[in-house]
Amino acid sequence: MRPISGIDVRAHTGRDILRVVDELASLRIAVFREWPYLYEGDRDYEREYLAAYAASPRSVCVVARDDDGMAVGASTGIPLVDDDNTFHRSFLEHGFALDDVFYFGESVLLPAWRGRGIGHAFFDAREAHARVTGAFRWTAFCSVRRDESDTRAPRDYRGNDAFWRKRRYAPVDGMACTLSWRESGHSAATPHVLDVWMRELDRAEVSA
Repeated sequence: MRPISGIDVRAHTGRDILRVVDELASLRIAVFREWPYLYEGDRDYEREYLAAYAASPRSVCVVARDDDGMAVGASTGIPLVDDDNTFHRSFLEHGFALDDVFYFGESVLLPAWRGRGIGHAFFDAREAHARVTGAFRWTAFCSVRRDESDTRAPRDYRGNDAFWRKRRYAPVDGMACTLSWRESGHSAATPHVLDVWMRELDRAEVSA
């Protein structure tokens, strides 16, 4: 994992994730409230969602902390077979065996810390974890789909597509799943389509 000045990046696995659940919940609520997710977070839901990661012995949560020990970003990963079955259907319909896929749940980073290489560190750590944890062939994540003409998007917003492609990920044609959440200012949850991005895990990098 590449070193980053002023930042400590450490991985927690399995039950050890329970130690950082509250911090990760706070980060998810803060970051996902922004475009493009506009998620109106619920702390009880967050704890329940993250507890599922802690229940998987092969899961990982990578946390970035500043010099004062404050969590400024985090990312998670879990074997797809251990994740919520909401994500299973699309992979199975496209011919991917659940045991072959290590799924990345989220990467959340406070705005002041972006552009310093922490995002790369998150991917490095999760991909390394996937290589040594099982015989996974693929890593994957989902990204919310938004209409390019949506007027709620900030004028200076830049998506992460270029970054993900630099990491050798690409969207899989016709492959998506649907999740519901309550957007800021709304009284009820609404469905959202998320596109699936994948890359083949290079096993040769295990010994690198």
